[in-house]
Amino acid sequence: MRDLVEAIAKALVDHPDQVQVKSVDGEQVTVLELRVHPEDLGKVIGRQGRTAKSIRTLLGAAGMKLKKRYTLEILE
Repeated sequence: MRDLVEAIAKALVDHPDQVQVKSVDGEQVTVLELRVHPEDLGKVIGRQGRTAKSIRTLLGAAGMKLKKRYTLEILE
């Protein structure tokens, strides 16, 4: 899942070398923390959060296949 989020984020941003995805495992949910260059934050979030919502939807669908729950946090 880390690779999926990282690949999507790198395709969206202007500074793909500064994309970092960290996985934090919890009891029920795995949290993926996404960090990007400050200039690219708006590109990852999108207008009214549409891009971020789409990435979260993909995570949910892919997680269903693996029978796990994932959430995405976009950090500054």
